[in-house]
Amino acid sequence: MADFTRQQGYPLPTYPEQLGGYKTQGYTTPIQDRMPQVFHIPPRRVLPIIFLPGIMGSNLRMSAVRQQQLGKSNNVAWRPDSNIESIKIGRADAIQRQLQLDPEQTEVDEYDPLTNPTGDPDESADERHSNAKVDFFYALNVSIETPLLMDDPPTASPCKSKDQKARERGWGEVYFDCYRTLLESCELQLNTAFQYGVMNDYWKQIIDVSPTVWQAHTQPLLAPLERNTLRAAIENIWFPVHAMGYNWLKASSASACRLAERINSLMQRYQEQGFQCEKVIIVTHSMGGLVARALIHPAMGNMKDKILGMVHGVMPAIGAGATYKRMRCGFEDSLFKLTPKVLGNYGNKVTSILANAPGALELLPSQSYGNGWLQVTRDDQTLLSLPVHGDPYEEIYKLKDVWYGLLKNDWINPALSRGVGFDSTLKMLKKAKKFHSDIAGTYHDQSYAHYGADQTKAAWHRVVWLLEGSSQFTDISKLTIERDNMQGRLRLTVPVENRRTIGDCKALSAHLMPPEDSGDQTVPTHSADHQLSSGKFKGIFRQTGYEHQDSYNNNKVLHSTLYSLVRIAETMRWSK
Repeated sequence: MADFTRQQGYPLPTYPEQLGGYKTQGYTTPIQDRMPQVFHIPPRRVLPIIFLPGIMGSNLRMSAVRQQQLGKSNNVAWRPDSNIESIKIGRADAIQRQLQLDPEQTEVDEYDPLTNPTGDPDESADERHSNAKVDFFYALNVSIETPLLMDDPPTASPCKSKDQKARERGWGEVYFDCYRTLLESCELQLNTAFQYGVMNDYWKQIIDVSPTVWQAHTQPLLAPLERNTLRAAIENIWFPVHAMGYNWLKASSASACRLAERINSLMQRYQEQGFQCEKVIIVTHSMGGLVARALIHPAMGNMKDKILGMVHGVMPAIGAGATYKRMRCGFEDSLFKLTPKVLGNYGNKVTSILANAPGALELLPSQSYGNGWLQVTRDDQTLLSLPVHGDPYEEIYKLKDVWYGLLKNDWINPALSRGVGFDSTLKMLKKAKKFHSDIAGTYHDQSYAHYGADQTKAAWHRVVWLLEGSSQFTDISKLTIERDNMQGRLRLTVPVENRRTIGDCKALSAHLMPPEDSGDQTVPTHSADHQLSSGKFKGIFRQTGYEHQDSYNNNKVLHSTLYSLVRIAETMRWSK
């Protein structure tokens, strides 16, 4: 940002889309009015911050064909900010969920007021993206048109509101209610840190504060951020904050390729407006971290040279046991939240979506997760502990007709779609396995991370089935499911040939145990710690006090993120 020194007079607007802000419009005044008209030239350097949300954090729209097939009045496939749409999909059965969230019939619901692809002739693009509203004002008082989110002056043509500019930045294509605090904080604080030489009060929570306050790990040891460092890192630079959604149903490699196109286009647009835009910084949430790693992989997005650095939040670096749990037992229920019902709090509803979504399958524990995370216990004894040979794809996910396996065949394709089923899911799992192998060591050289290491926010590192009942058997894998409530409770039968005694015909019950490992209720610390053990990060924050989805509403997360962004920004070396 520029630390403006104000000159008295009538401020004139500038137009960044015209000669990078070197063009303005004056006006006539009475001859008695001696007040000058002042033209402020804004900084020409732009370092965009690009936010990549987590799974289910990008809004999706469906194809016209699928919209017609489902008889919907609009083409919304996924939009958690909309209570109406959330209630509808919350009530939907597995068939509609499979059809509505089909990776081949969906795309990111981007803001496009020109063609207005809402699927509803009575709904404008601004109405569709009305979730994105800018609820702050800059303290700069620059009274000029800049890359900042400010209303255009009435004389501007076209005349855009700050809300429309935010929507152009992609703020309405992500779960805005969840991410607005992050987007607004970065936009506001990075662009208004100083005015007339005075640092704004917000930064007093960050400057000269030991990073250990935000639970920074000692490896590597982080020094407090100094005022002069902040000033030097952001001086004469605009930091416009953009959000870019991705189709989380599709493979992360495909999402990375599409994001690379969008980032290149964004940088070119700033350059055509006369700005100097040479790099971007990436901030991620959850699955967005995997997509970002694909974004810099040379065989996928190949964008490393254009990305200055990355800040990863609550990334399941090597997968999460919760993905297995939710495909088998549904999302965790809650009396106080609609979210579990929207996402699916029954295993069949979740599986009908995730078993057909390559991107979602990449969130399962990978080979790097280690052995023994799926267990079956009975009477305080561990009867089964998988994987044994470090390959969950072969030892767990590909098992067919095994009660503790990942996939139940009759849950995969309730819509009876052509080419969909157990075999197609196996092909996706094979690609997921290769994806994790490809990105295993892929981290940006300027990376920072924060994640949950909270025992009070337990997550599934280990997923444990508890067997109960007196029936005896010879082979645990031969037990069959007699009844499944799809929320983690099973009644198992012991086939005759598997009984230890001929007369033993009593059934067994099994239920999935609650999580017991530290994390953020979704990603276990075990997975996130892969970033720490990689030795490739400039800073790691192992934190407590927040739940996975709402992490960016936590002050420790916001402060450590802004700290990390400044540390990355100070490494920028401009070409001129």
